[in-house]
Amino acid sequence: MARVQRLSGLTYCLKTFGCQMNFHDAERVSGLLEDCGCIEVQTINEADIVVFMTCCVRENADQRLYGQASAVVSAEPAPHGKRILAVGGCIAQRDGENLRKHIPSVNVVFGTSALQSLPSLLCEALDGGSRVAVDTIEEGRGFSTELPSHRAQAFHAWVPIMTGCNNFCTYCIVPYVRGREKSRVFERIVGECETLVADGVREICLLGQNVNSYGRDLYGSPRFAELLRAVGTTGIERIRFTSSNPKDLSDETIEAMATTPGVMPQLHLAVQSGSSKILRAMNRSYTREEYLDLAKRIKAAIPNIALSTDIIVGFPGETEEDFEDTLSLVREVGFSSAYTFIYSKRPGTPAAKIVDDTPHEVIQERFDRLAQLVAELAHDANQKDLGTLTEVLVEGTSKRDQTVMVGHSAKNQTVHFELPEGMQAEDLIGSMVDVRVDEARTWYLKGTCEGAPR
Repeated sequence: MARVQRLSGLTYCLKTFGCQMNFHDAERVSGLLEDCGCIEVQTINEADIVVFMTCCVRENADQRLYGQASAVVSAEPAPHGKRILAVGGCIAQRDGENLRKHIPSVNVVFGTSALQSLPSLLCEALDGGSRVAVDTIEEGRGFSTELPSHRAQAFHAWVPIMTGCNNFCTYCIVPYVRGREKSRVFERIVGECETLVADGVREICLLGQNVNSYGRDLYGSPRFAELLRAVGTTGIERIRFTSSNPKDLSDETIEAMATTPGVMPQLHLAVQSGSSKILRAMNRSYTREEYLDLAKRIKAAIPNIALSTDIIVGFPGETEEDFEDTLSLVREVGFSSAYTFIYSKRPGTPAAKIVDDTPHEVIQERFDRLAQLVAELAHDANQKDLGTLTEVLVEGTSKRDQTVMVGHSAKNQTVHFELPEGMQAEDLIGSMVDVRVDEARTWYLKGTCEGAPR
């Protein structure tokens, strides 16, 4: 402990890429550093310690890290002497000490299960020498939820319920860097949610690589539906969750979503492709027809639900017919939004070994067509809320205009509204307000605040 005290007074800058689990881990890193007396700053030039929380799901994440790391080298001298560059998250877990081949200036590498080691690794790096301080050990480690946290927003909290993945989709690196599924104890999750509610949190997002299989490793069968109901009794106002694999989304979970207080009418359900042939090649364990049937059952139980999804374009072997199957599925489901990606080969995954000669121009043209369709559907979905009164959790002000407030609706739509006359922005942040929707754009709603915040 005395050794770690030497971090006191040093400044740190934290940059986070990737999924929600990374953002949760970043809050734990921030909590650890502040427990050591470190002070957060916003720019690399101000920082003694620069920490990158990384993602390796797509190739551009690697390139983004390398580019940002080069900015550390060219930055102004650190305020208190030696600047330490630390890399955590999935790229750190994947590459370990080999990360120095791409980032010669790296001083500390800590894996996805090694957050608690960061303070001691930083002290080791401060001692000098050319060796990289590394910890990527996975076995025997607890959950990062036991560590101190510095939440980015007082009214919102990420709550991991499990880590790892057992699905081994052929394109995905996650099981290799996050490990196999490991669930947290049911009662500890509910207890954490109760503590968060008492601390003023209004929205919780339950996290896992596949939340629908929560508890299978601990209890022999999934208990996610039961967990949703239990979290709903804590008094939390808004419950969201991600990610959700279609193959494990049960009728019991759909019923729990429909009947549990606080569960938002929004679900992200990654389909990845509308072609059964491509889904088999991806090892997704469901067919096009099964996904469509699942979407119908969800909409029957929760008629106002907003469905979003992930779609990969250009998976090896995808033909024009396969792609047309994807377009037709997107139309039939009527997604409110979708994250679309061009396939990125990840070394170490089975799909990386598949040879595909589809020209990039063809894949790009398909991607553009899909993006256009997604935008049209998003615009159409938002028109349903035009003229309605929607409840918004206010999160902050617009980056472009400090008099415009920004928040999210129950369906997770971004909502903008003018700061009411006589009110200060800080009075609204973290509150619930009713907004009359005057404009329904493709990617956001815009309206007028009505009534008092609560």
